[in-house]
Amino acid sequence: MTAKPSAAVRRPTAAELEAARDLVIPDVIAPDLRVLFCGINPGLWSGAVGKHFARPGNRFWPALHASGFTPELLTPDRQDELLGLGLGISNVVDRTTARADELSPDEYREGARVLTEKAANHRPAWIAIVGITAYRTAFGRPAAKIGPQHERIADSRVWVLPNPSGLNAHWSAKALAEEFARFREAAEADQPVSE
Repeated sequence: MTAKPSAAVRRPTAAELEAARDLVIPDVIAPDLRVLFCGINPGLWSGAVGKHFARPGNRFWPALHASGFTPELLTPDRQDELLGLGLGISNVVDRTTARADELSPDEYREGARVLTEKAANHRPAWIAIVGITAYRTAFGRPAAKIGPQHERIADSRVWVLPNPSGLNAHWSAKALAEEFARFREAAEADQPVSE
């Protein structure tokens, strides 16, 4: 199941996509979230429409729903509804590019520093880095694997998820949703029981 842009998010023109280069999309963030999902960096489509994981074919929103994080399939134009579920979105590197390989190792490392500050200020219980290569490069963990990490970002626990881009052929939609579900179960088990 792939998310399609809603009527509120139209298809950007080629000129709009090019004009979106190097923009920054505001984080969807609040204090004390259960999970802050962090993409690698926004693509041009996301920059053009001002929404995270907005390119059709990106499997973030379907994986979020199929794994049980959201009660229904949300679309990028509904990203702010995540806050009510205790979820948020940020990026390792804030600037938009056509491809992640346009980012330098220095940008990743600076992104790690900024993300650590965000974690210290907003205190999410978990940070889910959505892309293993981004995590390895940004945080200097070349041997890291998908799944829970021993290291923390500020006081936040860390889980690395596969990149949900439709270009990531190593992970089927089903396998991606299963990994998101494995993380959701761990994150829920880690939550204190409310009285």
